[in-house]
Amino acid sequence: MKGKHSANKEQAILEAAEREFIAKGFAGARTTSIAQAAGVTHAMLHYYFRTKEHLFERILDEKMRLLGHSILTTFGDVNLPLQQRLREGISNHFDFIAQNPGLPRFIVNEVFSAPERYEVMQHRIAEIAGAILSDLQHELDASAARGETDAVDARMLMLDIVSLNIFIFIGEPIILPIFAGAGPAEREAFLARRKAESIETILRRIQKSNP
Repeated sequence: MKGKHSANKEQAILEAAEREFIAKGFAGARTTSIAQAAGVTHAMLHYYFRTKEHLFERILDEKMRLLGHSILTTFGDVNLPLQQRLREGISNHFDFIAQNPGLPRFIVNEVFSAPERYEVMQHRIAEIAGAILSDLQHELDASAARGETDAVDARMLMLDIVSLNIFIFIGEPIILPIFAGAGPAEREAFLARRKAESIETILRRIQKSNP
């Protein structure tokens, strides 16, 4: 029972810390605020996570793990046909960002405000990209050789996908109120249409050009 209670406290701290870091960045986040939001004492927070840096790294690791899992399950699935692989991979990536809408702005802000953390983020993202690009390039080359699609650089294609999917969330405070309407239902419908547009844009990108 004690173990379950301990795990619940740790999870509460992680959830409160994620909200604090996303909203205020690493520099602006305060462990006292995190402890209060989690319903624990400041001393208890430091018992579970010795420093703010350790807490930050734990959250970043978990987000990168979830991002990698959401992408690799489809982009990295060699058993799927190319177009299905792209369609489901784009959809999973978009859904992950939609569930973590503050994450893109958080990462961008941290890279510019704290360059010393750039290498940590770069390493994690490079691991995800490296696991996908080589095999995806092979599949794209094989498809082009069969005359099914145009020759495409997998690196450029992945940049197109990421750009299409995350821009709306980086610009969320401006874009969504203007284009999506005010209510949750309108927002949900708009995001569904935007995801479909991202998928179709990428699939058109690899279509065989007319001779």
